[in-house]
Amino acid sequence: MNLLRAASTVSLLTLASRITGLARDTLIAAAFGASGWADAFNVAFRIPNLLRRLFAEGAFAQAFVPLLGETRGREGDDATRRLVDAVATMLFWTLIVTVAIGIVAAPAVVWLMASALQEFDGAVVMTRIMFPYIGFMSLVALAAGVLNTWKRFAVPAATPVLLNVSMILAAWLLVPQFRRWGIEPAYALAVGVMVGGVLQLAIQVPALMRIGCLPRIGLTPSRIAAAWHHPGVHRTLQLMLPAVLGVSVAQLSMIINTQIASHVSVGAVSWLFYADRLMEFPTGLLGVALGVVLIPQLSQAHGRGDATGYSAMLDWGLRLVLLLTLPCAAALLVFGTPLIAVLFHRGQFTAADVHQTVMALRGYGVGLIGIVAVKVLAPGFYASLNVRTPVKIAVGVLVLTQILNWLLVPYLGHAALALSISLGATVNALLLFFGLRRRGSYVPSPGWGAFAARVVLATAVMSGALWYAAGLVDWVALGRHEWQRVGWLAACMAMAVLLYFATLLATGLKFKQFMRRG
Repeated sequence: MNLLRAASTVSLLTLASRITGLARDTLIAAAFGASGWADAFNVAFRIPNLLRRLFAEGAFAQAFVPLLGETRGREGDDATRRLVDAVATMLFWTLIVTVAIGIVAAPAVVWLMASALQEFDGAVVMTRIMFPYIGFMSLVALAAGVLNTWKRFAVPAATPVLLNVSMILAAWLLVPQFRRWGIEPAYALAVGVMVGGVLQLAIQVPALMRIGCLPRIGLTPSRIAAAWHHPGVHRTLQLMLPAVLGVSVAQLSMIINTQIASHVSVGAVSWLFYADRLMEFPTGLLGVALGVVLIPQLSQAHGRGDATGYSAMLDWGLRLVLLLTLPCAAALLVFGTPLIAVLFHRGQFTAADVHQTVMALRGYGVGLIGIVAVKVLAPGFYASLNVRTPVKIAVGVLVLTQILNWLLVPYLGHAALALSISLGATVNALLLFFGLRRRGSYVPSPGWGAFAARVVLATAVMSGALWYAAGLVDWVALGRHEWQRVGWLAACMAMAVLLYFATLLATGLKFKQFMRRG
């Protein structure tokens, strides 16, 4: 399998997801701005997303996917399918209980996330509407792990588009309808999330059937007992326990930051949310795509005892991170105002909201390379079934992040919360990197110095052009001419991309080095 082609497939489909996600967020920003109801929805939506990252895409995926890849590499497809059936059965019944508890305990959950919300009761209602979403997404994560192990990357990567389309339709059609009915319009967004969750799970079924891996979930006590006694279930749980702690650390940091933001001012939660959405664009296109492709391949290389191939795949991933993330980070730092103004400045989203969101975006830009690099470096541990090391590092990073919040928030406000996350992610990436080097899992290939110099030079050339373009016009005032502003942004971004890659080619960078098989 060509790893670059696989990663490109995931990236292109993730691009579709990110574009529809930005369209979704643009509609929501125009309808609600950075108001109290916008904060309430963002907190309520963050709760199932937090649990999704904790149990579905987080600890569960980190434990289950490497085990799945190792089982398939050593024992074959039939044993792997039995493992899938057993794990799916236990996951299904665990989710039933979790969702029921979450709906009942919604007021306490919202209070823990953001006790100072202006629209606290509305956030509770939306949390109850959206809590079953964690159930759908956990089963989607299981399906994605199976499909990725069978090297079927397209469906899992395309799945998030369905959530975005559902929410776009909700913002476009249901929000005005709810207003006419006298129902709070923000509730329409929660309905859109739930419909999106159903659609995301439904699209997995045909793809799983095509590879003969549609899970057979046990519904009787005997089937449930048999699933519980499957050794793979206990192995998954053993691997999940430290992974839960590690992912919990990251999510705990987000909870604390949301709580602090709710006390900073009305709108702070939303400013951080919109900045985070833009930061997630390069993170998803590259970091998520590389993680999805690398974990199964690294797991199988570990199962074969191929240390050289293991190291080479990590080196390939890190070079791609530097090549594609450094220019993105620079763009967030010097070109934030045009990006935020074009994407969100309309309707209820004011010029003041643009400024405040840009401040948060710059905070994220400082650590974008670290944020993306973690998604390549952490699989270097997970694929060898070493979860403890990333967990220990994550705990230390949590402490560091909150110390930085304590020092910086009084001076920088909500922007300090983004900056602290960035600095913490950078430290996290460095510790993971040196940990892999110390274990001998990663040995850098020759030529890193010349490669990095070319990337830095090309980024500097591109950044200078973007900095000039950012000050060339008043991007906020240009909102009176919407399509002219969009055209200017498209021209500037096209120029930046051409400048960057032309400089790389002029300095002699060979793109063929990224065409590797795994």
